[in-house]
Amino acid sequence: MPLGQWTQEYCCGCLETWSEGLSRRGFIKVGLGGLLSMLFADWLVQQPLRAQTNNIRKAKSVILLWMNGGPSQLDTFDPKPNSKNGGIFKPIKTRIPDVQFTELLPQLAEHADKLAVIRSMVSKETNHQRAQYLLHTGYLPQGTVEHPSFGAVVAKELGDENFDLPHFVSIRGPSFGAGFLGATYNPLVVTNLSQPVENLLPPQHVTPDRLERRLFLLRYLEGKFADWTKDENQQRHLITYNKALRLMRSPLTKAFNIAEEPESVKQAYGDNDFGRGCLLARRLVEAGVRFVEVYLDGWDTHQDNFTRTQRLCSILDPAFATLLKELKERDLLDSTLVVWMGEFGRTPRINPNEGRDHWARGFSVVLAGGGIRGGQVIGATNEDGTDVVHRPVTVPDLFATLCHLLGIDPNKRYYTPNGRPITIVDKGQVVTELVG
Repeated sequence: MPLGQWTQEYCCGCLETWSEGLSRRGFIKVGLGGLLSMLFADWLVQQPLRAQTNNIRKAKSVILLWMNGGPSQLDTFDPKPNSKNGGIFKPIKTRIPDVQFTELLPQLAEHADKLAVIRSMVSKETNHQRAQYLLHTGYLPQGTVEHPSFGAVVAKELGDENFDLPHFVSIRGPSFGAGFLGATYNPLVVTNLSQPVENLLPPQHVTPDRLERRLFLLRYLEGKFADWTKDENQQRHLITYNKALRLMRSPLTKAFNIAEEPESVKQAYGDNDFGRGCLLARRLVEAGVRFVEVYLDGWDTHQDNFTRTQRLCSILDPAFATLLKELKERDLLDSTLVVWMGEFGRTPRINPNEGRDHWARGFSVVLAGGGIRGGQVIGATNEDGTDVVHRPVTVPDLFATLCHLLGIDPNKRYYTPNGRPITIVDKGQVVTELVG
């Protein structure tokens, strides 16, 4: 229980008791006993999570495939062929016995033995902005507090400060950043996959000698200003600046150059930005980057759900499947946790516009690699897809599980600029069935 909340409850109860005739010494005894018992109870609750995360981690990196808008679970990983809600797509067999996907995902069906499909994700949030915040940070928006995204947490906890590349890269999307952790852990955003990363090289008219003179002058001015102000933000700025300079000079930047890949590999991922993004994600984790988010927009299918979902799955299926195949072939799958999800799912009921609306009472998340036990389905929705009937998994549960696989303590406390303690995960429990 957070100390602020406990203090308020404790003081209210004890002051009332004291007013009924306890001596000062008696009050202290009662108060101390209550304090110890409550802190001990809180400690006991946290021990299972701490014990689980003390194991040697398998996952070293994360690739998040973010389906912006909220994909339809019924038209992808949780088909309902015997229901009027099922839609037009036929179910197909997968590499998991008695488990079906829809016909839109034939390549992923062949890799289902690597996948763990959670069909019972539950949330109470169906607003896009709030749900996106929740699924990126593990928290709902709370006033002026800007929580760090999970990518920033992974960069902070697992990143090496001496590594030349950024440990958090976002591809083709407006990613949530580091929040109160500071700009040091913000993502490098890659927006144009057909061009070199912006500002990675100096302008053509700036010669190496001229660049060095500029850098010398900048270092001098920045250093003087930092010594004068003694400001923490200024120190962070210097760290970020030096890291950017290392990035410009590092041979590891070739990881961003997907043009080096054979044409057959590029075609396997798909001739589109999401396919190229998945290829870049593979190259980045191979180079040592800890967290890469690849963004596929368009899943908010209030109208014409079936046509739009079919088009999106024609992009998703080969890219996701090829990513799994290549990670496996390069011995990277065991150390790379792949997460497929959006902010929520879509309604089982089909609306008058042939669309599906927002739905958070039972949607799907797919995991692979990084210590995940593949070839299984976690949880279930009923025949109509309207309710979770087995093993509900909450957003904090998902985040606790990801932390466990990465060897991150979910109960570790960060502090906001005003000193407020916030744990990495908000009271989630590890989904033990997922852990291999």
